[in-house]
Amino acid sequence: MTRRAVVFGAAGQLGVELMRELQARGYATIGFDRGDADITDGAAVESAVAGHEADVVFNCAAYNQVDVAEREPSAAFQVNALAVRHLALACRQADARLVQFSTDYVFDGFAHHPYAEDDHPHPLSAYAVSKLAGELYARAYLDNALIVRTSGVYGPGGRKTARGNFVELMMRLAASQQPIRVVQDHVASPTFAPLLAARAADLVERGQTGVFHIGGGAPISWFQFARLIFQAAGVDPLVLATNHREYRTAARRPQYSALSNAKMERLGLPPMPPIAKALEEYFADRGRPAGATSQAR
Repeated sequence: MTRRAVVFGAAGQLGVELMRELQARGYATIGFDRGDADITDGAAVESAVAGHEADVVFNCAAYNQVDVAEREPSAAFQVNALAVRHLALACRQADARLVQFSTDYVFDGFAHHPYAEDDHPHPLSAYAVSKLAGELYARAYLDNALIVRTSGVYGPGGRKTARGNFVELMMRLAASQQPIRVVQDHVASPTFAPLLAARAADLVERGQTGVFHIGGGAPISWFQFARLIFQAAGVDPLVLATNHREYRTAARRPQYSALSNAKMERLGLPPMPPIAKALEEYFADRGRPAGATSQAR
């Protein structure tokens, strides 16, 4: 029997990869973006989930303007928390599984080791609070919810989204031929979207529930990541290291938010490849025609 999947946030850089991955695995898949279904509207969410008779629902939609959320925390909470409640209720009604994507920002960054799933969350910003609340809503209403925390997602779809991603930001700055300043005292696990989509689908097909981390592999500073991006792109702009004291933002961010993939790997799923290899694939995908299939696994 054909499995049926619904993807919310289907036009984002993770959503487009999930649509491709699920369709390649034989799912009957339908995607909704903001213009198709407003996830803050409970009735619209219920109609979308029930109308497709979904077996599994992936929520890639999010309010992710971290600094703006400090000025409008209610808007972030509506999308990242209360909308997840709508999704969880709709999934419970339809007997569907919910996969909710969350963030490394639920941690405060004081641990200075790759965070495991059982490490205690301590969000530092309105955005992070709203994402943690979304996790709690999913788990409060569903016994079989799957929460996937990830970090710094980048994928070829970021070229077409309004806010892009860190790789595209670096490429735009490189084209300006001005010195580029990047923080070296913030460490994360930047994650290649096609690999994130594939590993999330693997967890679903293995019947996993609860919280899992899927990060990009070895911890890396944003300064080091920028240098790897330019190496992969074959460009050599002037990149200068800065720190969070010089580069103040409205929202507090964890200085160290790398994620451990050990729980995922204990299931026998492949480790994430080195970031340099993922970037090679990113730039290969970047040059492919629209709709071409990534080979990342």
